[in-house]
Amino acid sequence: MLAKANLSRSDSATVLDISMEKNIDALHTALAAGASVFYADHHRSGEIPEHVALEAHINTAPNTCTGLIVDDYLKSQNKPSFTEWAIVAAYGDNIIHVADEYCKQAGLTSEQQALLRQLGTAMNYNGYGSDEADLYYTPADLFKVAVKYSTPFDFIDGEPEVFKTLTEGYVEDMAKGLSIQPDRADEHVAMITLPNEAWARRVSGVLGNELANQYPGRAHAILTEIPGKADHYQASIRAPKANPYGAGAIAIQFGGGGRENAAGISKIDKASVEHFWHILKDTYGSS
Repeated sequence: MLAKANLSRSDSATVLDISMEKNIDALHTALAAGASVFYADHHRSGEIPEHVALEAHINTAPNTCTGLIVDDYLKSQNKPSFTEWAIVAAYGDNIIHVADEYCKQAGLTSEQQALLRQLGTAMNYNGYGSDEADLYYTPADLFKVAVKYSTPFDFIDGEPEVFKTLTEGYVEDMAKGLSIQPDRADEHVAMITLPNEAWARRVSGVLGNELANQYPGRAHAILTEIPGKADHYQASIRAPKANPYGAGAIAIQFGGGGRENAAGISKIDKASVEHFWHILKDTYGSS
C-alpha cells in the first residue's frame, strides 16, 4: 500500500496501521528518495530501518492497536489527543477489556461506552471484502466523512444514516455468519468456511472476533471463497482470548501476515487447508 503513495523528496507521510514488514521495500524507496515518514503500527514489523527521516512507533503487543499508539504519542508530545476515537479503534480491533478501561478512565457513561463499541465494531467490519464493491463505504469515503468530527459522538449525531447503515449491516451479516457451523472444531480450535457471497466477505474478519469473544479458550480460522478462484480461500485467524499469541506467525507461513492475536492470509489453496489445520492444532492444541 505504501508504494501507491509514490513518495519523493520533501514529501512527508504519516503511515498508520499497515505492516512495515509487508511494506519495507516501499519504505526504503521513500526514505532513499528524501521523504520523511512517521510510522505507527501494531503488526509484525520485521527489522525497523535506522534512518534520520523515519520516526517509527511500533508496538506488537496484543493489548494495543494503532489508534492507542497514536493517542499515547500525542499525549507524550503534549499535543491535542482524540482519545475517544482511539477507543473506537480499540473496540474495532476487539481488545475489549483495554477499550473498556479507557472508557472508565475517560469517565464515559455506560451508554457512551456502548455507542463507541458499536461504532468501532461496525467501522472495522466495513474494512473487509474482496474489493471495495463488497463494502457499504470505501475506506477513503468513510475517512472523508469521519475526519470532519472531533469526537465519534459528533460523528454519530452528524451522520445518522452512515451509523445506521454500518451497524445494521453488521448485525445482519453477523447473524448469517454465526448460523454456519464449523467444518472442524474441538475444544481448542475451530475452522469455518464461508460462501462466495458479498455478505460473507464483509463479515470474514469480524466473525472471528465475535467467536473469540464467545469462546475465549478457542482459536478460530475463517475461510472465505475467493471470487473467480474456486480452488483458493482467504483466511482470517484469531488466537484465543486466553492465549492471544501466534496468529501472525501462522499466517506468515502461508504468505500472509498480521499480529499476535489476529492475522490473515490473502490466498491459500484448498490443497493446503489440511496442513493449515494441523498447524493451528499444533499451535493452540494445549491452549
